[in-house]
Amino acid sequence: MQAKSEAENRADYCTGYSEDVDVIREREYPFLKDATYLDHAGTTLYPKSLIDSFARDLTSNLFGNPHSQSSSSQLSTQRVDDIRLKALRFFNADPDEFDLVFVANATAAIKLVAEVLRDSSPQGFWYGYFIDAHTSLVGVRGLAERGHRCFVTGGEVEQWIAESAPDQTTFPRLFAYPGQSNLNGRRSPLQWCKKIREGSSSTGNVYTLLDAASLVSSSPLDLSDASAAPDFTALSFYKIFGFPDLGALIVRKSAAGMIEKRKFFGGGTVDMVLAQGAWHAKKSTIHESLEDGTLPFHNIIALDSAFSTHKRLFGSMSNVSTHTRYLARRLHDQLAAMTHFNGEKVCHLYTSPESNFDNFTQGPIIAFNIRNSSGAWVGKSEVERLANVKKIQIRSGSLCNPGGASSSLGWTGPDLLRNFSAGLRCGDDHDIMDGKPTGILRVSLGAVTNLRDIDTFTRFVDEFYVERPPELLSLAPPMEVLQEPSFYVESLSVYPIKSCGAFKVPEGQRWEIKKEGLAWDREWCLIHQGTGAALSMKKYPRMTMIRPVIDLECGVLRITCGSDPNELEISLRREITNLITTSLCQSTKSSNVCGDRVIVQAYASPTVATFFSNFLGVPCTLARFPPQISTRTSSKPIRSFRRIQRALMPGSFPEDPSPTPERSPILLSNESPILLISRSSVNRLNENIKYSPRPSHGTPAKAVEADVFRANIVVAENLHHLANAERPYMEDTWGAFSVGPEELYFDVLGSCQRCQMVCVDPYAGDRREEPFSTLAKTRKINGKIVFGRHASLSKWELSQDAGNPKSCTVMVGDIVTPHIS
Repeated sequence: MQAKSEAENRADYCTGYSEDVDVIREREYPFLKDATYLDHAGTTLYPKSLIDSFARDLTSNLFGNPHSQSSSSQLSTQRVDDIRLKALRFFNADPDEFDLVFVANATAAIKLVAEVLRDSSPQGFWYGYFIDAHTSLVGVRGLAERGHRCFVTGGEVEQWIAESAPDQTTFPRLFAYPGQSNLNGRRSPLQWCKKIREGSSSTGNVYTLLDAASLVSSSPLDLSDASAAPDFTALSFYKIFGFPDLGALIVRKSAAGMIEKRKFFGGGTVDMVLAQGAWHAKKSTIHESLEDGTLPFHNIIALDSAFSTHKRLFGSMSNVSTHTRYLARRLHDQLAAMTHFNGEKVCHLYTSPESNFDNFTQGPIIAFNIRNSSGAWVGKSEVERLANVKKIQIRSGSLCNPGGASSSLGWTGPDLLRNFSAGLRCGDDHDIMDGKPTGILRVSLGAVTNLRDIDTFTRFVDEFYVERPPELLSLAPPMEVLQEPSFYVESLSVYPIKSCGAFKVPEGQRWEIKKEGLAWDREWCLIHQGTGAALSMKKYPRMTMIRPVIDLECGVLRITCGSDPNELEISLRREITNLITTSLCQSTKSSNVCGDRVIVQAYASPTVATFFSNFLGVPCTLARFPPQISTRTSSKPIRSFRRIQRALMPGSFPEDPSPTPERSPILLSNESPILLISRSSVNRLNENIKYSPRPSHGTPAKAVEADVFRANIVVAENLHHLANAERPYMEDTWGAFSVGPEELYFDVLGSCQRCQMVCVDPYAGDRREEPFSTLAKTRKINGKIVFGRHASLSKWELSQDAGNPKSCTVMVGDIVTPHIS
């Protein structure tokens, strides 16, 4: 069949919609004003009028629990019955042939089928599933006592269908597969259900389960031919409408005989039960016997508004399918055409050779990874983080599709087990292992995706990942440097509470520095009262507006939140209780800090919890690293450590008499004891931000403050003559440096890898695009976006006077002498 022309394809754009999709978006989806949402396979978005309609329905009617005879209960029952019928008709399912069971989501529907099969025969059941299966489909194999098999190709499925026809086994068998892969959009043949049924007609013990959750999010599902339909169809309505959070299991009535043998029964599924016997009478209809307990009837009532709103806006699922297919083809072709300056492809697309948009074997999901001009993979986490900064919502990882992901990426079972032993976990930042990506980037489209979304994303990939020819170096002679500039400490910052604001060490104040970092740096944290996890600025950007002040004279940590004049005082000294306005818990708590489990002591006073909880809007309290040997160490190797001196500042974290020689001990900081940045590098970065090309409709980017990098030490250059020029990023060459008159020696452990946390305004607590966007274009080294250097104290020396040991200190204004590596 000849491919459509661009003009013909353009006619598919929002065809059949009530209005142009841009008009619909402006009125119905105000939250999309500044966002590019490309994760419709996760959930599509709900229109404003759906919520308004549902709210009117709730406030205009009195709905009671359906399990009663009151008028309010009967109204709920009536509405549920009507909406059940409406849902069946939405999929062209004849209510004489099918029944619909309301469940929480598609996973709950799948689990229900597995439990029914397990109880239907004392021998158990056999299970087969296609490799593109969602994790929830794979999980059914745990209940299959007669064994299971993963089919890798469609040819294997076809062969199994042909071979299983004469199979006379008495135990039931279940074959499950997705109508559309949630990973790459590949669609499986719906005809498999009919072939399996026809092949097993003599025994009638082979059943089919279709996971339609991904398929129905953007395509119609037609169950009008009951003879060809799946026995069980699982789906989630929020994938179609965005709201409500509700799922369904559509059951073919001719396959419902096994349901009678289901062992568990819940409230509402029986007509009578003897509590002291072994007898009960189950209700007669399929949905009545499977819907345990009180239905989520408010959610079901919301589904009524969802059906009517969707029809009013988009007409039909066929219209949505046509619209998304056009956009997906456009996006696919644009990504496929992108090349670097040397002709290397930018995007590696995970599409099946037999799948294409014209024959409806490919859904509106694009799965891909990015390579640089040398062919090396770009980490999925970096791309997703940068997209998030640009307000583009995509998804990355194995996408809850273990078989599809591993086969696409070329990982074998032993490979994955080895990677798991090496630390790979779902959702982590282990992007590349053994030279191969561990996950996939996914863009998925929905009914309200528009051309601007597609163009925004392709511009994003072009701007940050398409490499241009390297610029020719200037042949102009370098400027003569009359005098070598020197470095000095411009500022010192301590972050007493992890992820909160900085305390600036006053000029003229010498500050103690320990093997764990500056005294009192990251000694406290805020922990969630429910989970015990340490809060981070990444999730709660307002934390940067929590400002602690270390008052050495009074011996307290004084804390304020934003513009609130109220203060909280915490004693710096653990042993002085009369200065403490709050008390520590007698028991310690296990908390999660940057993936590490640590023990912290939480403050028990409700005053402390209320102080922070009210400001952040999250139930939390303050916790302190206990007086014990630190179990956390930097991921960066150090050179050497000797014995530690007595603390100059009593109350700060106690010394570890036996430090680990290979790693630098840290408290609650992320990676290392000390973080250093250069003022010259900040100035150069701001020049790049200022002159970076911007979209015509965008506002000029503003310079960023050095504080966004949350460094402990900011060094500046002392320029003695106009001919002296700043040397930005010279710190990249440092292997070590010494500070102050005593030449306190530090080892440089490596560069600091940056994430979108640098985009949080340290004074207002809101997010912005810079400086991460510019860093991604100007500071990518070995595939990592870096700025600043990790460091730690090196060569702690004993004082010659053993009776009066000295501590190591630094001060604003101290000379910094680099040691080039």
